[in-house]
Order: sequence, then structure tokens, then C-alpha cells
Amino acid sequence: MSHAHRPLWAYSLSAILLLTLACCGGKKAEPPSPPQEPAKTESREAKVEKLVSTVKKCSRLYTTEYQIHKIITHEDELKLKGSILGIDYDFDIPAGSRSIAIPIDATVKGYIDFGTFNESNVFFDGDHLEITLPDPKVELTSTRVNHEEVQRYVALLRSDFSDAELSRYEKEGRASILQSVPSLKLAERSRQSASRLLLPLLRQLDLGDNITITFRKDFDENSLSTPTN
Repeated sequence: MSHAHRPLWAYSLSAILLLTLACCGGKKAEPPSPPQEPAKTESREAKVEKLVSTVKKCSRLYTTEYQIHKIITHEDELKLKGSILGIDYDFDIPAGSRSIAIPIDATVKGYIDFGTFNESNVFFDGDHLEITLPDPKVELTSTRVNHEEVQRYVALLRSDFSDAELSRYEKEGRASILQSVPSLKLAERSRQSASRLLLPLLRQLDLGDNITITFRKDFDENSLSTPTN
């Protein structure tokens, strides 16, 4: 039995219907999403406020640490002083001297306290941003006397060093260590460490690249705050 030939236009119509079904996929067309509003740009004041708030959370930033070994020495002589027939005399008594050398190991840390950091530390001059850091400070975090290496000499006519005297010499030694801190150049190290903390924040807040991070103009190493307690 022979089949009747279908006209060419019938095949074309079937192909168009199949293509239409494939493209639609049997799903309902979704309306286009509304255009999104452009993100609002933060003002410079808002960025500075966010910077200050973030930095203040850091509170105390330790920037440097030094291990210092110092030998505290003390020497005194037993003297005889007076006056005979209007003639003054003052001389050392033989076998009346004593001396001591006390080795002390100390840890000194430098830090910046950002608790006082505020908008007045941030200054704009056109596109130039200058941040003035709070003054760096130092503290003596630990001291240890190596009692096994203490050297002392006490002459026959003298009494040994008392505990009160030893305690006083050690306290003087700690104060002497803190007095030598300006020679360690802690300020520049503190500035560098603070810069490493602040620069990523400044970049995130888009505060520009023309930035100076410094201390107050009249600050020097002798201005370091060195509490003795």
C-alpha cells in the first residue's frame, strides 16, 4: 500500500512548531527585574567617623619590645669627718669600703594608646590626608634580678647590704633603664607599626593615597611617657 505524499509546506510548519516549543520550554515568561539604584557614596566625614571608631577599638597597640641587660653598681666608703683645732678633716677609713654589682634583665615595651584618638587627629588639606598619632609610650613590663650573679665586696669594718638597700638599688636600676629608653629610638618604630595598622583601613575606606602618618610636630624621644610603676 503506498502512502500519499505530504506537501512541502506541511513539513515546514511542523518544524516551526517544534522550534517554538523548544524555545519556550513550557515555562511562563518572567518580567524583567527593575533596575537597581546606584549605591550611595559615603561622605568624607562619614568615612573619617568610621575610621576613628575602628581605630579606637584597637585601644593599645604594642609596637616594639626590647630585652635589656643592665648591671647596677653601688660603692661607698666609711669616712671619718670632723674638725680639730679649727682644722677640718675628711678621710676614708682603711678596710671601710664596700661595693655591689646587681645584674638586672628587663623587658621594655613601646605602645600607642588609641583610646584618645578622635577626629582632631585626622586632617585634610585638599587631597592630602595627615593623621597625627597619639604620643607613643613605654612601660617596663618585667624585671628579674639574677641573684646568683650578684657580686659584692664588704670590708671588715662594714656591715653587709641590707634588704632595704638592695631593694632601693634595684628600684634605681629600673628607673635608670627607663631613662635610657630615648636612645632606643622607639618613636620611629611605633610610627611604622601604626602605619601598617592604619594604611589598610584607609584604603578600604577610600581615603586616598596621599597620606602622611606622623606624631605631633614638637614630639621627640625625650617626650616618651615612661611610668615607673
